[in-house]
Amino acid sequence: MNELLHAATQFPSIVFTFLLGLLALYWLLVIIRLAPLDLFERDSLKEDHLASTLVSLGFAGVPATLALTVILTIAAALTVAIELLVLRWLPLGLIRIPVGVVVLWATLVVASPVAAALCNALHRVLHRYRPFTRRCLLGQTVVVTERQGEGEQAFAVIDDEPNSTVKLLSKRDALPVQGERRVLVKYLPKEGAYRSVTEQEYLETRVRLNKLRLSKKHHPASHYSASH
Repeated sequence: MNELLHAATQFPSIVFTFLLGLLALYWLLVIIRLAPLDLFERDSLKEDHLASTLVSLGFAGVPATLALTVILTIAAALTVAIELLVLRWLPLGLIRIPVGVVVLWATLVVASPVAAALCNALHRVLHRYRPFTRRCLLGQTVVVTERQGEGEQAFAVIDDEPNSTVKLLSKRDALPVQGERRVLVKYLPKEGAYRSVTEQEYLETRVRLNKLRLSKKHHPASHYSASH
């Protein structure tokens, strides 16, 4: 136990220990209802922010804070294991700092897809509870099940979750078609509804954004219209 505590307080492990401590405090505040569950969420995926970044990494359907907690917990466990099995036996000296930075990066890279898979398995259960059915659904793929006449309102179910119904609002020049697969890109709190774009349009936009970031060009954060 002492060895585990010692490893958790060594660099680079102490970075994750500190962050997990902050997250533990946050979750305590959530439990006693002094902090919102959707602390880092936004109403739209149009701008670059933490929630949209996590969605692009495959964390759609769960609150950003939950995704961060899972990622950091896995990364922390890996870092402590590396400390116990490798780093503590090496005479690193000042080299521990650059080595530690590499370990931090590597553990986050490994933890991200594992955490995304876990969150993907969790979100079906979470969607049964009201606090988890708002902004955190942005980025989720839905299938249109019903359109009310020729109006702007439609209903859809989350992909592979037939009991999870969401309301869509669209402009008349971008009305959804029954059976069409769409991605939720904006939450409208007053209406309790979502704006959406077709799945193909969303995927093409993500590809374009990645190319723009790689070429370091300064363009708007997104080319789809969140008003669809």
